[in-house]
Order: sequence, then C-alpha cells, then structure tokens
Amino acid sequence: MRLLIVGVLDGQLSTATKIAMDRGASVTHAETIDNALASLRSGRGADLLMADVALEIGDLVTRLGDEHIHVPIVACGTKTDAAAAVRAIRAGAKEYVPLPPDPEIIGAVLAAVAQESLDFIVRDDAMRSVVELAEQVARSDASILITGESGTGKEVLAKHVHSKSNRAKKPFISVNCAAIPENLLESELFGHEKGAFTGAIARRIGKFEEATGGTLLLDEISEIDVRLQAKLLRAIQERVIDRVGGSKPVPVDIRIIATSNRNLADAVRAGTFREDLLYRLNVVNLKIPALRDRPADILALARHFAFRYAEANGLEAKDLTADAEAHLSSSPWPGNVRELENTLHRAVLLATGPQIDIDAIRTPDGAMIGMAASGPEARAAMTAETVSRAFVGRTVADVERDLIMDTLDHCLGNRTHAARILGISIRTLRNKLNQYSDDGLPIPGPGEVRPAMTAG
Repeated sequence: MRLLIVGVLDGQLSTATKIAMDRGASVTHAETIDNALASLRSGRGADLLMADVALEIGDLVTRLGDEHIHVPIVACGTKTDAAAAVRAIRAGAKEYVPLPPDPEIIGAVLAAVAQESLDFIVRDDAMRSVVELAEQVARSDASILITGESGTGKEVLAKHVHSKSNRAKKPFISVNCAAIPENLLESELFGHEKGAFTGAIARRIGKFEEATGGTLLLDEISEIDVRLQAKLLRAIQERVIDRVGGSKPVPVDIRIIATSNRNLADAVRAGTFREDLLYRLNVVNLKIPALRDRPADILALARHFAFRYAEANGLEAKDLTADAEAHLSSSPWPGNVRELENTLHRAVLLATGPQIDIDAIRTPDGAMIGMAASGPEARAAMTAETVSRAFVGRTVADVERDLIMDTLDHCLGNRTHAARILGISIRTLRNKLNQYSDDGLPIPGPGEVRPAMTAG
C-alpha cells in the first residue's frame, strides 16, 4: 500500500505517518496540492491520498480528474467540524478520519482501500490446483494470463502471485483496460510528455514505468484496441515503452499479468485481438473455475465475508443457520465470488436474530437467490419474466436511475464500490448522482441508504 499524505495535518503528520508505516504502508508527504500532483505525475504513484480537510478537496478531485489520475482520497481534520467533513465527502473524498489518528481507524481505512484480506480462501480441490500452479510459477518472470468468468477472483489471484514472487516488495499496479476510454488508455499505460496533446500540462509517468521493478496487471485486456495492442506487444517483447509525444524509448522492468473473462482465441479468430500478443501473454494460463464448480469454497468464503463485514460495520459476528448454508451451497452464483460477497455484506446488515438466517439472504427485490431455478433454461425463463415485469412501460433513463440508486443503497452510499458493481467509472457515477440531485432526488451519503419510501 502506497500512501501519499497531503497537507500539514496541524502537527499530526508524524503520528499518522508512523501508524500507516506500522500497518505496512510506504508513505510519501506533499505539503500542497501542487506538490501532490507533481509526485503522482513523476511515477512514484499512490494507492491512497490522505488529505488535510483544510485543503480545497474539491480542487484536488477536479485536478486529479483533469489529468486522469485515479486514486481514492480520505480527508483528515483535527477539529470537530461536521460541515467540513460533509463538504469533503461531497467533493469526492471516500471517507473522513478525525485526528489525532486512531491506529485502528487508520488500519481499517488502509485495509478497505487496498481491499486485501489476510487470508486467501481456498478449500475446493478445483481451485486449489489453480493456486498451486500459480505459486509454482510465481517466482519466474513469465507472463501469466488469468481467465475465468466475471467475479471469480482474477485480480485476487494476480495479487497472490505477486505476493509470492521475487517482486513482492515492489509495486503491484493494476489497470482496468475496460474502464478507461480508448483515447486515454495509451497515455495511462505509457505516460505522456508535456504538450503531447490538449490537456497534457506536464510530463506524466504511465503505469508501465510506475510498475518498474514490480508487477503490472492488465485487467480485462481483451478491451484494448487493436492499434494499441501493437504498442503493447513491443513493450512486452522489448521491455521498452514510448511515452505519448516522447522522442526516445524508456526501459522498464516489469512482470506482466493479464486477465480476461472472454475467450481470447475466439477474439483472435474474430480479428479483434492479435495472435502474437496472445502468445506473449499466455506463457502460463491460470483458468479460475466458476464458483458453482468449486462448491467447497462457497461456505468458507461466506463465513469469511460474514465475519469481515460484521467487523467492518462494528457489528457482532454471527454464524449462518443450517438453512442459510444449504441455500448458499445450492445457488448457481452467476456473479461468482463478487455476488457471494455482496450477498453476505447485505445479509450481515439485515440479520436481526442471533444468526444469519435465510430471510437475510435476499436479492434487492426480495427474491431468494437461485430459488426455483434448477437449470439454465429455468433460470433464463425466470430472468426474462422478472425483466418483463420490471421494465415494460418504463424509459431507459428511469431503469438506469433505479439501478444506480438501488446499487448505491446496497453499498451503503459507497461510491467506489457501487461504480465497480455497475461497471462504470467513479466519475460517471458522480455525474449521474449530481444530475439526480439537481432533479430533487435525495442522494445517500457514505454509510447511508435512502428512506424506504423513496427507494426503488
């Protein structure tokens, strides 16, 4: 975890730095927003910004967005100023942390942003064989292609490979190729020189250089345009990159891991993916089975998520009832581990008794997960019927709005989590929410949901 602290924090800087470093973070300090931006452009990078609430958080968010630098912000303040905290969060800060800093709060924030678990949960033999192969090849520098359905845990496995590699103490940099507009992806990967295009106000180091010495994860690599694939192939083959607008090649020392939920061999045949690039990436293929095909993992993961989200929300940890466990085990999990995690997060919040029972495990519309769906045909028919009842007679804009707001409720107002589930950028989500707010729709803040009368 790379933490960049921005501001002076009224004398609490050294304390916050020590706590973060004790929790395993590498810490950099910038006194001003300009210094922070210069640090991020230089390639030192950050996984989290901890910014003094006395700074113009909105200006920081805007300038990061203008330069397409994607990093979450936590605002910090030494005074009990609820208005300042609210302004910071509305401006785009992920959380607000009071100072002097509490070690447990800092640790929880770092863990939440890193989205890392101390345990890599594997119980099923089908998944165990994949992990064993991953660990076997981890210490090499061979490129790895991780494939599997959406939500199976491809990025988690990539992080595990990095943690077992000779590069474990160096950066792990992830780029979601599907989330970045095509015209910006080249600059995101390779960086740019000042004046290379409109808006390039300073040199920007790209993810290849930022990952030097460590591992670069190219998530959903099938979404990269064929033209850019040629430049990517050269970077992987020759270990040099060309910044946009640059005049000389820049050497890089990285290990490449790529993921895809699509069949890249089919993409090659369709002409949308280069065959030579596939060969370069697919030195080792780690194919993650769908959650339904690794049943022994389901309950282990469910118990893990139940404990994790109870702890994160300050609630007493509860066991699952036998009926709840049986239902979870028999569900098809089309969304895989991500769907299971979201289900248990919701169940932890909804459970009212001494255990998490089957009533707490419900989809947002009240239906039981997987109920009355014994096969693909039955599930397809159920889905078609549900969609027909819910959508007929409504505009696309109405459906989109309700989907966004229901997802935000499910995530307890967490914009970053909601954007990830929806498959859109955090900036797109914020723009939509601003539009809905202007239309008079109440928007839940972090840790909030809409009143029941306005939901849906």
